[in-house]
Amino acid sequence: MRVLTWNLFHGRSVPETPRSLLREFAEALAGWSWDVALLQEVPPWWPPELGRAARASARSALTSRNLGLPARRALAARRPDLLKSNGGGANAILVRGPAIVEHRVETLRWWPERRIVHAVRADGLPWLGNVHAQVHSEARAQADLATAAGALARWASSGAAVLGGDFNTRAPVVPGFELAGGAGVDWVAVRDLRPAGASQVLDRAALSDHAPVAVTVR
Repeated sequence: MRVLTWNLFHGRSVPETPRSLLREFAEALAGWSWDVALLQEVPPWWPPELGRAARASARSALTSRNLGLPARRALAARRPDLLKSNGGGANAILVRGPAIVEHRVETLRWWPERRIVHAVRADGLPWLGNVHAQVHSEARAQADLATAAGALARWASSGAAVLGGDFNTRAPVVPGFELAGGAGVDWVAVRDLRPAGASQVLDRAALSDHAPVAVTVR
């Protein structure tokens, strides 16, 4: 199973592109080889479109800065760099192939901003969890990972599980899981699975300030 993790930078590019980049992000995701995509900092109205483009089932969960979302969307959809992270936030999980039969969400913290872990169960696959840990604090990032790992372990019970995302630390500790691969702060950790080869950093051109990372596990 090939797992992709990517922080979408709220749909922005480096340098700035003064228009919506939904089409470019969707085409990039559709063109890469993966079975599961774990996405962070996703504009909340994007997941259904990304799923359709990639021929995948999509589930999402709101994170922070979503009060008055219609007004935020109206501006961010035209000039994403004017609002930056204030355009609204969500995490998303895309699964190609088997049907998603369950979706769980747990809040990790409310302060200094809301962080969540969410996970899906799809037919024939392990539980698949997605997290974006707190930024600018090693202690908070590690605490978020521990809480996320605990939630995913409960949902998966005795089964295999994958937890990936933007861990916001270069030295993550994920209790009960082993690191399968990653680059920078973007990682994939597994339970009762193992990596099959090295991590791969994909070319995303100017999209996002994070590179997408693909890890194959079995």
